[in-house]
Amino acid sequence: MNKVHFQSEEELVMAIRQGDERALGIVYKTYFPMILHFITHNTGTEQEAKDIYQEAMMIFYENMHDPDFELSCKVKTYVYSVSRRLWLKKLTQRNKYVGKIDDFESFIPFVKDEVDPEEQDAQFKAMNEALSQLGEPCRTILEDFFINDFSMQQITDKMGYTNTDNAKNQKYKCLMRLKKIFFSKYQI
Repeated sequence: MNKVHFQSEEELVMAIRQGDERALGIVYKTYFPMILHFITHNTGTEQEAKDIYQEAMMIFYENMHDPDFELSCKVKTYVYSVSRRLWLKKLTQRNKYVGKIDDFESFIPFVKDEVDPEEQDAQFKAMNEALSQLGEPCRTILEDFFINDFSMQQITDKMGYTNTDNAKNQKYKCLMRLKKIFFSKYQI
């Protein structure tokens, strides 16, 4: 196996920004055990850790390709912070968050944005319209995952995918399509 090495984290980040999938793969493999440990020690399962990590890595990937995004911490801290935030959101949706989380790494606290209620309504309406234009099976996959709180295994079974990796790839493609529709037609 040909092993890829990067001399520094800056070199690794630059490779990711340039689309080097090996660099992204290194990040993906390196930090999953940390997220698995965090989630399974905070009432989660291995499958939930995989789902959260997949979503966090998509956010990481998108931000690395956003020219306006500037990474101001270590990749490890960023990935952990995003995963932590996603997990807390998931726990809150399930009413399982009781106010204490066991952290195993440093993280970046996210400040809750103050949102104008009218602007928020306009965003919800725009997102709903973008979802309606998305078509099937994407609409069902995204609604099942984000609204109905289905696991990737449940979505795999429901949609007839051969495994959860295929379902995750499809979910990712659907998210990218939704994002494209939303931002091309509904700039707020």
